[in-house]
Amino acid sequence: MGHDKQLRDAAEKLALILAQGGMQRTAARVMASLLFSQRETTTAADLREELQISSGAVSGAVKQLTLSGLLERVPAPGSRRDHYRFPDGAWAKLMSQQNQLLATMGEVAEQGLAAAGGPSTPAGRRLAEMEDFYAFILRELPPLIDRWRTDFTAKRAADIG
Repeated sequence: MGHDKQLRDAAEKLALILAQGGMQRTAARVMASLLFSQRETTTAADLREELQISSGAVSGAVKQLTLSGLLERVPAPGSRRDHYRFPDGAWAKLMSQQNQLLATMGEVAEQGLAAAGGPSTPAGRRLAEMEDFYAFILRELPPLIDRWRTDFTAKRAADIG
């Protein structure tokens, strides 16, 4: 099996997993295509042709992925078309953006816990666990991402040097 087919198959597998996890299917396919591409950048026309989807579908997926930080528009000297790529650091950025959602979940649990009359009630017991979980994740996630960035930067420097 050729490497290109293996890459396409792996990209489609990832897209399916992401779609099953809640990502819009076309956005998942576009993201996976960019992630597994051997090209540095890709145009909307390239994506449309490769994925056999409409211009509108590409446009919607590009907008969604750009907003989430999983795609970036980059200049392409000599080309009048927009070029896109999967950005470096996207995973850490995506996880960092989740902090607001995590904080909101913790706040809701805290409010619910107070309304439930404290942790001694059935709802309070569950909400106390939820509050504790999100507080823990919010404490641990930022330093974990920072450690990963440090580790990744060191590995990249060792690979280059």
